[in-house]
Amino acid sequence: MQPSQVLFQGEALPRALPVCDHYAGTEVRMRKALALQAELGPVFDITFDCEDGAPVGKEAEHAQLVADILLSSDNRFNRVGVRIHDPSHPSWKADVATLIKQAGKKIAFVMIPKVVSATQTQSIIDEINHVAKTANIGRVIPIQVLIETHGALQDVQGIAALEQVESLSFGLMDFVSAHHGAIPGNAMDRGQFDHPLVARAMLEISAACHAHGKVPSHNVCTNINDVAIIESDTLRAKNEFGFTRKWSIHPNQIPVIVKTLSPTPNEIDEACSILLAAQEAQWGPIQHEGKLHDRASYRYFWTILQKAHLTGHAIPAKAEKLI
Repeated sequence: MQPSQVLFQGEALPRALPVCDHYAGTEVRMRKALALQAELGPVFDITFDCEDGAPVGKEAEHAQLVADILLSSDNRFNRVGVRIHDPSHPSWKADVATLIKQAGKKIAFVMIPKVVSATQTQSIIDEINHVAKTANIGRVIPIQVLIETHGALQDVQGIAALEQVESLSFGLMDFVSAHHGAIPGNAMDRGQFDHPLVARAMLEISAACHAHGKVPSHNVCTNINDVAIIESDTLRAKNEFGFTRKWSIHPNQIPVIVKTLSPTPNEIDEACSILLAAQEAQWGPIQHEGKLHDRASYRYFWTILQKAHLTGHAIPAKAEKLI
C-alpha cells in the first residue's frame, strides 16, 4: 500500500505546495516571472497581484490584463494564482467576475487579503464559487488567505479550518502598521522574529495551519540582493516558526528560498531508505541505523519526499512509487 493510504487513515492528507510564492504586479514583471518559471520548472508558484499591482482607477483594465496573461501560452504549468482586492474595496467582486469567468480553469489559487473573520472569508469564497459555477468552470478553485488584521489573527483557527482554504500567509507590514506605532518599524524587517507581538502572530498562523493540514506561508524579505540575509530570514521562518513556504518579491530571491526550504540530499536519501524499509515491513516498526521508527516518523519522512518532489529534486527510481 502507498504511504498516503497507510499513514493518514481517517485523516485528510496535508496540503502540499511549492515552497516559494513569487509576487508580480506589472505586466513586465508578470511576463518575466513566467519566463523564469518556464526555465526552472514549476518549483515555485507565481501570484499575479490585482491589489497593490493595479493602478488606481484602472482596476478593471488590470484584472483584464491578468486574465489575458493567465490564458496565454506563457502560462505553461498552471501554477499561477491571483490576489484580488480586499473585501472593503469596491473592485473585489469585479476582480472575481473577470478573473474567474475568463480564466477560472487556469487559476492555481485565489489569494484573499485583509479579511477580518472566518465568516467573512467564507462569504468571499461563496462568491468565488458562485461565479465559477455560473461560468461552468467545473473545478473547485483553491483559496489562500492573507492574515494581516487583528480580526483575522483572532479567528485564525476558524479561517484555517475552512475546507477550501489551502494556505495562510502572514501580512507582516500591514499587521505592524495596524498597531499604529506601538511596534517599532524594524519589526517590518529583520526585527520581526524577535518582537513578541509579531512572533506571536507568526506562531499562531503557523500552528493553525499545521492543526488543519494547511500550508503556512511566510511574508517577504525586503532585502532583494543579499543572499545571506534572504537565506537567514528563510531559515528562521522555517526552523523557529514552522513556515514551509515563503513569498518572493524579486527574482533574485526565488532560488535562495527554494534551496533553503528544500530537503537536503542527505535528508532525501534517509527518507527513501526508511520508507522503503517500512514498506517492506508492511508499515510496521523498523530499526534504521540503530533507531526505531514507526508510522509517526514515517509521516515525517513522507513529507520530506513530497517537498523534494515539489522542489524539483531527483528521487531515486526505487522510491518514486512512494510519492
